[in-house]
Amino acid sequence: MSAVTASAGTVGEALAAASDALTAAGVDTPRLDAELLLANAIGADRARLFAAPDAAVTAPAARAFGATVRRRVAREPVAYILGCKGFRRIELAVDSRVLIPRPETELLVDVAAELQPARVLDVGTGSGAVALAVADELPGADVVATDTSTGALDVARANAARLGLGDRVSFEAGTVPEGAAFDLVLANLPYVSEAELAALAPEITRYEPREALVAGPTGLEAIGALLEELGSGTVQADAVALEVGMGQAMKVGELLRGAGFAQVETRPDLVGIERVVLGR
Repeated sequence: MSAVTASAGTVGEALAAASDALTAAGVDTPRLDAELLLANAIGADRARLFAAPDAAVTAPAARAFGATVRRRVAREPVAYILGCKGFRRIELAVDSRVLIPRPETELLVDVAAELQPARVLDVGTGSGAVALAVADELPGADVVATDTSTGALDVARANAARLGLGDRVSFEAGTVPEGAAFDLVLANLPYVSEAELAALAPEITRYEPREALVAGPTGLEAIGALLEELGSGTVQADAVALEVGMGQAMKVGELLRGAGFAQVETRPDLVGIERVVLGR
């Protein structure tokens, strides 16, 4: 890491040194991550790095860059280092109180765009990614978002205010508002089993909130509890779409049918994993 210091030299030299350090640390995308961190340090976009690889990196920028590279070498996720993550058409502030939004979770928003619900519930909203994206893309929808974490709700409310969506999404503590009725319930709940956690990347196990990842011994506890609530009649839901882990779609389909959702279908993510299970 000695090369990633105040004497980082040019943009090209700084990127090369950081990429080498990140590669040695086992980071999957060392060059991309180095580019994102350097662009942030110099206050520019990545295109500027490509356009001027021989430009000098100032001492303040080099120090800021070195500090963020050291955090990334420790396997802290880039999104937490930068404090933001893009999701659909919006950019969200994120920190260790919430999961980093993943591309596969965008499938839940796809379902909402397809069904065009008038009233939507997002359970386990975290950063507010799904709820806020739905509100952004379906201006006519009334959106309610819930979470059991007060820290996550604070992040989600701040994102809503910053995006100008604070009057479009209401946030509540808990899971399902009793006595309410929704056209569509969306949920990205914990679905990792306790045994699976140790095999996940350090970025996940060291930094992301465990309570938002691990459901219990089977990985289906949180999903099962939600479907019990929906099946009990305390809330009316015409359809429910759930993000699930690899190999869980069939079992979750059975749970949906048991909760009264007779028509069940799945949606694959970009690598072909059955990632969302929809019940109607």
